[in-house]
Amino acid sequence: MSKKDSLQVDQQQLVEAWARTLPTVLNTSDRAEVQADEAEANVLRVHIATAGRNNYGFDFKCTYVDSREVKVDLVDVERDGDNVDERTDVIQTLVDDYVRHIHECAQQLHSFTHS
Repeated sequence: MSKKDSLQVDQQQLVEAWARTLPTVLNTSDRAEVQADEAEANVLRVHIATAGRNNYGFDFKCTYVDSREVKVDLVDVERDGDNVDERTDVIQTLVDDYVRHIHECAQQLHSFTHS
């Protein structure tokens, strides 16, 4: 990653932009929270709570590799506050879907992050 193409956006402004944009790419009944990572300025923490009776909560680490590309890592999945097995087909399908939505959000914010 060249210095020229590194993320040059204030982290709090980035969090606010993500908080506005991410709900527009998720299912309307899902809820998302975006927070700054206190240790790394190019990292956001994303929590997505699923709609419906399953009460799943997904935590992701979203790292800006450069001003356009994000790397998304699943941190944890919980159901009603308890950790669940992340390897089940149902969970993996939801994780894949949310990772796609997170990348879509990053893509919509290209004009903000890549100036």
